[in-house]
Amino acid sequence: MKPFAYVRPERTEEAIAHLAAHPGARFLAGGTNLVDLMKLGVTGPPLLVDLGALPLDGVAETPDGGLLIGATARNSDVAAHPDVRTRYPVLSQALLAGASPQLRNAATTGGNLLQRTRCPYFQDTSTPCNKRRPGSGCPAREGVHRDLAVLGHSTHCVATHPSDMAVALAALDAEVRLRGADGERTVPVAAFHRLPGDRPDLDTVLAPGELITGVTLPAPPPGSLSAYRKARDRSSYAFALASVALVLTVEDGQVGHAALAFGGLAHKPWRAQAAEEVLRGAPATTETFRRAADAELAAAEPLRDNGFKVRLARNLAVSLLGDLASRAAAAAP
Repeated sequence: MKPFAYVRPERTEEAIAHLAAHPGARFLAGGTNLVDLMKLGVTGPPLLVDLGALPLDGVAETPDGGLLIGATARNSDVAAHPDVRTRYPVLSQALLAGASPQLRNAATTGGNLLQRTRCPYFQDTSTPCNKRRPGSGCPAREGVHRDLAVLGHSTHCVATHPSDMAVALAALDAEVRLRGADGERTVPVAAFHRLPGDRPDLDTVLAPGELITGVTLPAPPPGSLSAYRKARDRSSYAFALASVALVLTVEDGQVGHAALAFGGLAHKPWRAQAAEEVLRGAPATTETFRRAADAELAAAEPLRDNGFKVRLARNLAVSLLGDLASRAAAAAP
């Protein structure tokens, strides 16, 4: 066993100060990913700063009609919250599609955003991995990559981000609230995670010593419907081969607001901006939905064994668009 120190501060400022004073220290929330990585030897922080005593576990309405979800709010609590279920069903569905009930009872909002890839080479310390040891190589490109990226990858990394929740948050135009020694700032969820480029070891734009304090959701667009759909190898406790989060409005047979994000395809939740451009103002038809999906996935660069993910993502997107458009038509006066 590798020894490490442990503290449980009661104030946010104190937690940030502990991290600044101990290089390599890590914040600990639910621990559902970090503790596993410590057991595997992927990481070995000298100090764990437990966030459990901080007052960051609430879910509250914001003055502009949105919702603020605290960083230490448990995934199960967020998924079951009445405001989330009724106003942001895409988020509730995404959370319930992730992990097992036991893990959702422990995992937190901030920790979910910061979970690291499940690429087998990253988790196996006996193999090279640019994400774990920059410059050592990416054996996944020629090795086992069936579950890995088809969009936005680089010669240095083809890992995918595993979160379901983050995909829904990207489609909802959510923002991450951050606090560090230099003050507070917000970052859109869609810009919070990075593509690998030549620095795949950097998962996010989080600055050293910064703490996620919460996530803010804007008020849903009037009349919008939202949903999350996930394809996986088994229906219980499996990461996405591909997933889709969608927020949609349809009026008089035409698409109004359209926000679409893919999961399981890239190093980050993939906001489908090309698809959204095709959708907005277009007829809410299957042909439009197919053109939109094709416009986004034209950029895909599948590897030897994961080309099926492009077709899978296309079918998920077209199916979900059709289902929400049908619901909107049925609800129209």
